[in-house]
Amino acid sequence: MNIKFFGQSTFLLGMGDKELMFDPFISSNPLIMDKDLSNIKPDYILLSHGHGDHVEDTEPIAKNSNAKIISNYEITTYFGTKGIEGHPLNHGGKAQFDFGTVKYVNAIHTSSLPDGTYAGNPGGFVVWNSETCFYFAGDTALTMDMKLIPLTCPKLDFAILPIGDNFTMGYEDAAIAAEFIDCDKIIGCHFDTFGYIEIDKEAAAAAFKAKGKELILMEPGSTIQI
Repeated sequence: MNIKFFGQSTFLLGMGDKELMFDPFISSNPLIMDKDLSNIKPDYILLSHGHGDHVEDTEPIAKNSNAKIISNYEITTYFGTKGIEGHPLNHGGKAQFDFGTVKYVNAIHTSSLPDGTYAGNPGGFVVWNSETCFYFAGDTALTMDMKLIPLTCPKLDFAILPIGDNFTMGYEDAAIAAEFIDCDKIIGCHFDTFGYIEIDKEAAAAAFKAKGKELILMEPGSTIQI
């Protein structure tokens, strides 16, 4: 699986012949040099919650690519009024798509859209097919609900967790989250974009290593294969 990181919590992942984009925030991201959206053409856009640093570029990317949105009822309804097709989920529910299964799981955070519209409750996604399974946590605090993921979903190959603290869990809590979800390979997100969430990367890596976990910190614009 190819994984491209655009910074903050924005990722583009390939599953089979489909591309999934998570929480598109590019235009206002100070760490992104290439802000050209015209070549970004995912098949699906998964939105964890409504904050601007997670939905900012949803509309232009979706309209340019004809991507379908997967999110909660409130967010898919909101973008539906803009002519963008979506599939609504709610917490604990899952649905089948042509790339695999998506389950919408709990997150502890806040959520409203940039214009103040109510965006429902925030969430994360567990996504799997016959080849892989991963967890995209969105913005969240550490929660005991994470312990439900290994009980209700296939074994995780990797997870994408916020580690920047202040607005989400910090890397210390994220290392505990890695234990809760029984996952050894973690990709960090939601760090260094703004002053509030700058981290000590060496300390973060050490916190995960102490628990026998691997923390991968990607540079904005970089791609890895898992």
